[in-house]
Amino acid sequence: MRIILYLGKGGVGKTTVAAASALRSAELGYRTLVVSTDIAHSLADSLDVPLTGEPTEIAPNLFAQEINVLDEIHQHWGKMQGYVGNVLRKQGVNKAIAEEMAIIPGMEEVVSLLQINRQAQEGFFDRVIVDAAPTGETIRLLTVPDSFQWYMARINSWGDTTLRMAGGLLRKLMPEKDPFAGLDSLVAGVKELQKVLLNPDITSYRVVLNPEKMVVKEGARAVTYLSLFNYPVDAVVINRILPGLVSDGVGNIQVTQPSQDPYLRHLQEIQQRYLGEIERDFYPLPLLRAHASDTEMVGIDQLRALARTIFGDRDPGQIFFVGQTQQILEDGNDFILKLPLPTVELNKVKLTKRGDELFISIGNFKRELLLPSVLAQRNASGASFTNGVLQVRFPPVQPQAA
Repeated sequence: MRIILYLGKGGVGKTTVAAASALRSAELGYRTLVVSTDIAHSLADSLDVPLTGEPTEIAPNLFAQEINVLDEIHQHWGKMQGYVGNVLRKQGVNKAIAEEMAIIPGMEEVVSLLQINRQAQEGFFDRVIVDAAPTGETIRLLTVPDSFQWYMARINSWGDTTLRMAGGLLRKLMPEKDPFAGLDSLVAGVKELQKVLLNPDITSYRVVLNPEKMVVKEGARAVTYLSLFNYPVDAVVINRILPGLVSDGVGNIQVTQPSQDPYLRHLQEIQQRYLGEIERDFYPLPLLRAHASDTEMVGIDQLRALARTIFGDRDPGQIFFVGQTQQILEDGNDFILKLPLPTVELNKVKLTKRGDELFISIGNFKRELLLPSVLAQRNASGASFTNGVLQVRFPPVQPQAA
């Protein structure tokens, strides 16, 4: 069983890449479901077929679905939502507002993930490929299981205590069935879900990029946070690469076919710079490439061509990388950032930190790293480079003398 999530900044082509991956997987003989968790669904447009909240077979072995989040919330949370809404209305809250307030933060993300996990666990599909929401929402979605379990524990505790103190008063407000009765099974489902999301043998995360500054920055931030929470990233997909750009594999990009059009030539130069940054900053992740097309990526034929460009003869369901792109360890009161780097000259390591950005120079090698907040609020005190791994030490901030 494989679950593959494609994420990235809005507009980079996650939907088409996910759909192309699913089509290739299906044509290799795997029963494959491609599903969208983005509220602004565009999967149906990419496949050029109507979709519903249930899996629909659109080609041999290929099924597609756009999750109806509202229906899923009602299924998983309906009784509890009615209870909380009743309590709020008794306190004078407007009915419409009470219904909105009764949906706890993160519920949309939880039900989307539970739906995906259910499809995976039922065994009908060999693979579930996810067209995820834009990066910020996806990162929040993936970190929800921890916070959701904490929140549910508080509600369980609150419910028991309140019911004991108030005797039968609140029971009169409750629906016929105890709304708290389903919480344990819901939390158990989320716990099981998290095991699946963290298992590199089952789940892989792939960041989709375009060679543009803001997109590369957001992609780097996504990899940082996925690594922080131990979610297994196995590849980066660089989408919409212009013709005439060739790499030597170590971050040096040449424009072998300069465009005669000044506008396109300028775009080539921009992509030349950011393709080099991607090769350096996303090491050691494998890079899958897709070139810009002069036709719309809509329909099976176009998606099949895109899949050939990205994967060639490879199976999109294979695991392209195993390991961590970065790791944060505790050493007393210090944090140590461990970062695999390509073979570089063993010269003195130079570090420059600005806000949440860390600039690393070793000889001719340069890399820019976006730091999680736990490190961004500290200063790097030193670094060492041994056996292909850079270790940067971050001691606690010392209080200033009065």
